[in-house]
Amino acid sequence: MNAHDNGIRILLAAGGTGGHMFPAEALAEVLLRRGCKVDLVTDERGQGFGDRLPQVAVHRVAAGGVAGKGLGAKFKNLARLGLGYLQCRKLVRRLDPAVAVGFGGYPSVPPLLASQQRENRTVLHEQNAVAGRANRFLMKRASKVALSFDHVKFCEKLPTEKIVVTGNPVRPAIAALADKPYRAPNVEGPLNLLVFGGSLGARSFSQHVPASLALMSADVKRKLRIVQQCRPEDIEAVATAYRNAGIEVELKSFFDDMPARLDWAHLVLCRAGASTVAELAAAGRPAILVPLPNSIDGHQLANAQALEERGGGWVLTEAAFSPSSIAERLTTLSAAPERLAQAALAARSLGKRDAAERLADLVINLLPAARRSQLSAETK
Repeated sequence: MNAHDNGIRILLAAGGTGGHMFPAEALAEVLLRRGCKVDLVTDERGQGFGDRLPQVAVHRVAAGGVAGKGLGAKFKNLARLGLGYLQCRKLVRRLDPAVAVGFGGYPSVPPLLASQQRENRTVLHEQNAVAGRANRFLMKRASKVALSFDHVKFCEKLPTEKIVVTGNPVRPAIAALADKPYRAPNVEGPLNLLVFGGSLGARSFSQHVPASLALMSADVKRKLRIVQQCRPEDIEAVATAYRNAGIEVELKSFFDDMPARLDWAHLVLCRAGASTVAELAAAGRPAILVPLPNSIDGHQLANAQALEERGGGWVLTEAAFSPSSIAERLTTLSAAPERLAQAALAARSLGKRDAAERLADLVINLLPAARRSQLSAETK
């Protein structure tokens, strides 16, 4: 008899974006390895885990965002959340999970709320330095709240025994970079700069980074080796700008080999989403962070500040982000490899490469003692 037969089932719930879905996938992988059965709840748009974890059954329910919406859209999406809750009451009653784990995003609300109504044990994982609205709605009745940062806005008043800092799970190939020492650039160069701005690239990066080259000395430009993510429609114009400046560059609309790119980089210029900051910390890569200005509750700025406060990067707000500010920062850092090396060490001190294992421990420890010991015996 195995854990699956004995019904040690964990229900995961996450919004459809990568920032919510990736840590859910990392936890699922560890829980499956430990002998649990895992189900995932997301909304109709959620891609789930693709074909990477076929053992995980995916259940799609109605949901919709409320923050930043007009009145009509708010009412419509509240109605969809209500429908999702009714769907999840039936689903939770049928699955009867030992623990339900929410990763934020509105699609996590119906299954977690239904689980809390049935008095199932529930865990919330918060990826950002500002708790998202879905998690804030659910956290009062959660059994445990797992944080990625030591200090998270809106979690200050939670009882200390409810909070566990697990970190934010990152891909194993990126966690493995923690085993490699950071190779600081030589003061003579080259300086490898990796630029990316979210899954589709950032238009302001495509405009400002090439334009900054005209403001740099020939000596600094000679050192630079740049790999940059651009929107497909911007690649030709950006390539022309770099070619005219005589800079070696590789442009792509998407990186499917981010671990190798991070391994190559001496310095990163990027946005400050939760997964990005977690990967920078795990890999130990210094970064110039340009938080997305319209992120809900300013969570990207808070993520970036958490890395900067540790000494692992430098925040450049969108308002201050310009060709001249980039040129100034790159000129300063290209002449001070020791600052990059210090920042790399500081970033790594924030990283928790075993975050998925820590999160799995938290979930398993909520099981009754008899079921925990049974699970341990079966996975030995």
